Amino acid sequence: MSAQPAQRGPVAAFFVLVWDAMNFTRRLIFNLVFFGLLLLILLAMLFAAVSGRGGQLQDRTTLVIAPEGTLVEQYSSDPASRALAKALGDKSAGEVQLRDVLRALDAARTDKRIDRVLLRVDKLQFSGYASIREVAAAIAKLRASGKQVISFGENLDQRQYLLAAQAGEVYLDPMGGLLLEGLGRYHQYFRELLQDKLNVDVHVFKVGEYKSAVEPYMLDAASPQAKEADLFWMNDVWQRYLADIAKARKLTPEQLANDVDTLPTGVSEAKGDLGAYALQRKLVDGLKTQEEVESLLVQRGAADEDAPGGFRQVSLGDYVQHLDMAVSPIDERPQVAVVVAEGEIVGGDQPAGRIGGESTAALLREAREDEKVKSVVLRVDSPGGEVFASEQIRREIVGLKKAGKPVVVSMGDLAASGGYWISMNADRIYADPSTITGSIGIFGVIPTIPRTLEKVGIHTDGVGTTRFAGAFDITKPLAPEVGQVIQSIIEKGYRDFTGRVASARNRSVEQIDEVARGRVWSGAQAKERGLVDQFGGLADAVADAAARAKLAKPENYRVRYIEKMPSPFEQLVTNFANSRAGGAWLARSGFGQETLAQLLLGRAMPQAAHDLQFLQRAAVSMRENGTPVKALAYCFCGL
Repeated sequence: MSAQPAQRGPVAAFFVLVWDAMNFTRRLIFNLVFFGLLLLILLAMLFAAVSGRGGQLQDRTTLVIAPEGTLVEQYSSDPASRALAKALGDKSAGEVQLRDVLRALDAARTDKRIDRVLLRVDKLQFSGYASIREVAAAIAKLRASGKQVISFGENLDQRQYLLAAQAGEVYLDPMGGLLLEGLGRYHQYFRELLQDKLNVDVHVFKVGEYKSAVEPYMLDAASPQAKEADLFWMNDVWQRYLADIAKARKLTPEQLANDVDTLPTGVSEAKGDLGAYALQRKLVDGLKTQEEVESLLVQRGAADEDAPGGFRQVSLGDYVQHLDMAVSPIDERPQVAVVVAEGEIVGGDQPAGRIGGESTAALLREAREDEKVKSVVLRVDSPGGEVFASEQIRREIVGLKKAGKPVVVSMGDLAASGGYWISMNADRIYADPSTITGSIGIFGVIPTIPRTLEKVGIHTDGVGTTRFAGAFDITKPLAPEVGQVIQSIIEKGYRDFTGRVASARNRSVEQIDEVARGRVWSGAQAKERGLVDQFGGLADAVADAAARAKLAKPENYRVRYIEKMPSPFEQLVTNFANSRAGGAWLARSGFGQETLAQLLLGRAMPQAAHDLQFLQRAAVSMRENGTPVKALAYCFCGL
């Protein structure tokens, strides 16, 4: 006999009814919002597909290159995140791809619709001088074609000025500033903090007296060897910088060097007016406000009352989109593939824009297995990282060559340590004279914290079946015998590194050891020592790779970047955020506002935070990944 369901009382029935009504209302509102947003996305995508974002490009147009953010080889975030950040007006983590700037400048040379270029680089940030010189060379090539290039800035640092100086006319705001100060490289050192204040014992194992990446954890100041090595390559880069500015501004390097040396006197004579000081030193051609520069462009170009500044223009982003729209979606030409390796080298499968031992190797394998790809350019901008992850990538380079596909490396700002490891087996290595490379050396860092724990009353004890059981536990002191094991592993890593370089570069191990030992070189110094084959940028490397694959003229092949593709959902969100309707809706939503606290924390001592995070990752690797000893080929050698 089945039991009868209990009858609800009138009060309970009332609350059940209210609850059901609330649930129905919640689902109804959610569905309305969801389908309304979906409809808005579809309409925005349709609008973007029919009309395009930039409209029709007209004659007598000024190309305005005014990027905001950091110049990078490859975006470090997914397309949806970038599109949402842009729509919300968040420019704190903006990025500008070097390839887009170079492509726009190259296309503008022969584009009859582009009369001139306006450079606004005072909101562009850089990671090194090689990429700046590559853009500078493209600007010089544009000027040689007869196109006007005008530069304007409100305040320029010396990196930004290297680009601005390439223009035919350089203008600075009368209240702005510009100073050349020289190159400096300073680190925070944590020995006292870690060992004396926090009682953390940092155990360092390395090969190479110049391998200075570990010094911040074991010293209170840079070693004499580190200062000697740094000053050697920095002086080379600085002298080249002075020569580049002198050539562009029709001055002499000696004049510029003297101006830096007598900076206090010069600024005092200009009564503290940095704009007047820059004009007196012939670093700029005139002092003009933004409105005055815009009036100049209206006079020389075509007026457009609806455009910012009143002159007909196209932005860098819209111009790149025009170039993309002109490319046929079906291109059956053979391909030169470009794979970008930018950032630290870590193990595993990493997201787009980062170097992963598995993920970057997979991109190279994709190029090897694609019949349309005839040769590969590996663009490297990396300080290195994990040895095993670097080796995974190097093996794929060897695999490409065995498959009959030439591989050419193009070094960007930095290709040091592990960055050189993944480069060394290429058929040819290109670098800018100001590229930072070398740092062929290996090290390991193991922090232990028994003294830290004892300070707060925590002690570690237990038993093990052998005297080495638990030897890598960071809560215990590191035994000398264990240190001997680790040092042996590090020395083996160094032998592997120098041996592979010797084999790849057709040198003896002894010859490589002379230029290795962790020492950093400029691109020019590396070429003198046989670590680099040729000076040149990405375009030179692509042309070389095409020639090795016997692809003849540029019109006979296509350059294709092999990257991780966004998911369909990411693409949907990207298209919505990039559309005018979606962007306007997101901008009005008020999301993404940065607090003052976030702003300050994000900018306070970024190098110190980066260095300490590196030490933290070493400890995490020991504790969680089952790899108590991990050899690292890394270089804190960026400017």
